[in-house]
Amino acid sequence: MTAQRIYDTVADDFSRVNDLITHRLSSDVPLVEKIAQYIVESGGKRLRPLLVLLTTRALGYEKDDHLKLAAVIEFLHTATLLHDDVVDTSDLRRGKKTANARWGNAPSVLVGDFLYSRAFQMMVELDSMPVMKVLSSATAVIAEGEVMQLMNIKNPDLSEAQYMTVIHNKTAMLFEAASHSGALLANATTDHTLAMKDYGKHLGLAFQLVDDVLDYRGDAEAMGKNVGDDLAEGKTTLPLIYAMLHSSDDDRKLIRTAIRQGGLDDLPVILAIVERSGAITYTLARAQEQADKASRCLEELPESPHKDALRLLTEVAVARLA
Repeated sequence: MTAQRIYDTVADDFSRVNDLITHRLSSDVPLVEKIAQYIVESGGKRLRPLLVLLTTRALGYEKDDHLKLAAVIEFLHTATLLHDDVVDTSDLRRGKKTANARWGNAPSVLVGDFLYSRAFQMMVELDSMPVMKVLSSATAVIAEGEVMQLMNIKNPDLSEAQYMTVIHNKTAMLFEAASHSGALLANATTDHTLAMKDYGKHLGLAFQLVDDVLDYRGDAEAMGKNVGDDLAEGKTTLPLIYAMLHSSDDDRKLIRTAIRQGGLDDLPVILAIVERSGAITYTLARAQEQADKASRCLEELPESPHKDALRLLTEVAVARLA
């Protein structure tokens, strides 16, 4: 089984969503259209809109509004990427220059605002107050997660519980909103709706935990970003939290200093400490726990190729280091 099988399950829907995204990116302002198309077409896997398509189909949805919902989710995600890269002063994403590196911070922020606005226009077109409620609440939580992360930059005292709250709000929330709103659009039962809400949450947490491992054991070419980017920005992620709790005093002090100062001067030494402490194994185990929880959320869904694809997605989430 491969990741491609997941996409093949909704190949026609996925193609139509891509066409809709391109169509709805149109703007009378050329720079808006250029930057929006650049970031949307920068090679992402579109996991969040994929989640909408798989969820709705797994729950028996047979209309076309799920295509618009999937595009809404992608626009919300893309807007957060544009803003994230400005906040993080990132110059590389998915192996390409970020929009802010090419056009500057101000255009990137403003085009992010445009994408948020376009997403809400399309949300209104869906004419579903329950979907609107989920997505509007999600955008607020995601913004709070961004601020929480910003507040904790260069803070070596972040606890594991605090870290889990940050990654839920910042990353897992949009996965959760995608599967939750998909279930609402499909008029699923209350039990199925809650199950799919939880599925998205646990899947998103698994993905982020693995992403945080990749920052210390990844391949720069495959990731499209540099190993050690999180450390360079002073981000305290779970591998560092665990390493600080399970290392010698000298190693712990070195990590704390590296977090406070940012930069990559001590990256080789930090990488060795993280490996030696068992932090990678621990973080991957936590990711697997979340993936297993996501998989269990699917148990009551009727059997279908779409349910199988959702189950496979939980395996793909933690298999990216293989």
